[in-house]
Amino acid sequence: MPEIVRVKMSNGEITREKNEKYLLAGGRGLVAQLLADEVDPACEPLGAKNKLILATGLLAGTTASSGSRTSVGAKSPLTNGIKEANVGGNFGWNLGRLGIKAIVVEDLPAADHAYVLEVGENGIKLLVRDDLKNLGTYETSRLLLEEYGKGASCLCIGPAGENKLYGACVAVSDPQGELKFAARGGMGAVMGSKGLKAVVALGTKENRVTYHNKDLFTAAARKYTSELANSDKVKQVNQKVGTNGIFLAVNAMGALPTKNFSQGSFEYAENLSGEKMYELICERGGEGRTGMSCMNGCAIKCSNIFPDVNGKKICSTLQYENVALLGSNCGMTNLDDVARLNHVCNDLGLDAIEMGAALGVAMEMGLAEFGNVESALKLLQEVYLNTPLGRMLGHGAKVTGEVLGCRRIPVAKGQAFPGYDPRALKGNGVTYLISPMGADHTAGNCFGARATVDPLGTEKQGDLSRNTQIQITTLDCLGLCMFARPPLFAEPQLLADLINGLFGTELTVDDVWQLGANAIRTERNFNLQAGISPAQDRLPEYLYSEPLAPTGHVFDLSEEEIQKAVVK
Repeated sequence: MPEIVRVKMSNGEITREKNEKYLLAGGRGLVAQLLADEVDPACEPLGAKNKLILATGLLAGTTASSGSRTSVGAKSPLTNGIKEANVGGNFGWNLGRLGIKAIVVEDLPAADHAYVLEVGENGIKLLVRDDLKNLGTYETSRLLLEEYGKGASCLCIGPAGENKLYGACVAVSDPQGELKFAARGGMGAVMGSKGLKAVVALGTKENRVTYHNKDLFTAAARKYTSELANSDKVKQVNQKVGTNGIFLAVNAMGALPTKNFSQGSFEYAENLSGEKMYELICERGGEGRTGMSCMNGCAIKCSNIFPDVNGKKICSTLQYENVALLGSNCGMTNLDDVARLNHVCNDLGLDAIEMGAALGVAMEMGLAEFGNVESALKLLQEVYLNTPLGRMLGHGAKVTGEVLGCRRIPVAKGQAFPGYDPRALKGNGVTYLISPMGADHTAGNCFGARATVDPLGTEKQGDLSRNTQIQITTLDCLGLCMFARPPLFAEPQLLADLINGLFGTELTVDDVWQLGANAIRTERNFNLQAGISPAQDRLPEYLYSEPLAPTGHVFDLSEEEIQKAVVK
């Protein structure tokens, strides 16, 4: 079975082990179980007792499309609870093919160095690389990919992670050398506390993945991949407008974060839409591209490169969440300004969602001007300089709001809201306050069910949130992209066949869903032991009393309805 690699930063010791206990634990589920087994929930997130876990899903390195995502996990400095941030790129693919299930980074470094962990067929090495200190994610990744050559994937942090800012994220390179981000929860700060600047997973010709019943696995993988690749949604939406294709729909339902979540629609929404993004990419040409894969074998191809008027790349990838938080939430009226802000956040190694929310709070309190990109960039420059102002912003929306005395701080469990105001998409509000992850759309986004459950209604929201949380967490355990769900949720036996074909198990569909449910239960128990009680399962008070234009709604669900979302 695949190995777990342990790296002790205090002395550089590297060990490898196999443990049957974790045979069917992967991705988010493996993160949860390892943290529950080995980390004191009361520990300091940036201290020696916390552990950073880089875990592959159960399908890593296989032929299953979009099935080699990486889970980055630890106790979060942002929420003070358990956290898993999910990311594409080729890192999980490479680890899976190398026969590695997870890398567990322990302790604190004995000396102030920037370390790089090199993982390949010929062994694992921890190297001192002080030449990479304080470099942005783009330069760090470029230098390491040039050094290690074709097939390598780089996982790294930027200056924000090195400076242990709570909003810091982890960057991962994709097949084109572009960067994807395990963005949420401050995992970059935990990685920075360990002194680990980067991990490079080398490519390999020999795939160490073994199949118990390859025919069963292959049949399921082919059917699922074919249905995914040939679906109209993938061809006409994902591969053209990417995740930003929902921008106008969220605006129309009145849930779009606008000017620090003070309203739910934006008069310049057309300028920020996925349709406008696609139009500009095609019109400008040059380095601009759509329909790009974020990992080997991905049939969805929702990534893009957004160019300037001269066709030069500004940012890759413009996603809905980033456009909503850095765009409408900050009053930006065009995609060029959003892309510039997104690029800077990426290079610093900052979660663009967290920073968009922090900038929105700062703008409301007069530190910058809504719609003025230069004033926003000036604030981000403070993060580069690591000034007290920059550190406040880099610690996220909660710290920024509390220091500045802002009443409207859009966070749950310390983490900024993503691109859906919970007053107009109430199922997401339930997910924000009940999920162990805090305000995280990837933990259970209810937007896709708006045709069957009224987003403004006060009924069915708890059941919707619970079921969605379980389904998405299960995909995270397998290493599957959430956008792969249509064929898999339509015929969930495919999920069971993939697992059974790979491991020789006899899981039913109900057993498969229990992988996600068990992970959530483990996470919630960890949070309870960390001191995050059910009393903290609440949203900020202003959401219960301040009506959101244009719908005029507040978050008004009963406690009984909310409690239905708890995975028991």
